[in-house]
Amino acid sequence: MKGKIMLESKELLDLTIKAIDERHGEDTEAYDMRGVSILSDYYIVTTAGSNRQLHAIANSIIDKIHESGKEDYRIEGSKDSNWLLLDMGDVVANIFTEEAREFYGLEKLWSNGKRLELNLED
Repeated sequence: MKGKIMLESKELLDLTIKAIDERHGEDTEAYDMRGVSILSDYYIVTTAGSNRQLHAIANSIIDKIHESGKEDYRIEGSKDSNWLLLDMGDVVANIFTEEAREFYGLEKLWSNGKRLELNLED
């Protein structure tokens, strides 16, 4: 693919986790779904303390993937959303407000995957 940089799914996962951590996402969890899901290798969920922080986390992820040369991603949600989904192909990140995360409980969908141990800064 001329002009596009292909990141390995683990590299993309690490970039995404770093971006979330830099913007202080809370209760971040990641699931390895390789061999379980045909849609993506990794699913991430994190909580933002406010709608403003939710968008700051999403923008941080987008900035990091752009810096790495990746341009193909989709974002679902709007400026008023309490849940944003960033689909980067091999990695899908879900950013919620606390209330929305409790309501949707997406982690149950990934119970067949392996929950990853994350080394986040405190």
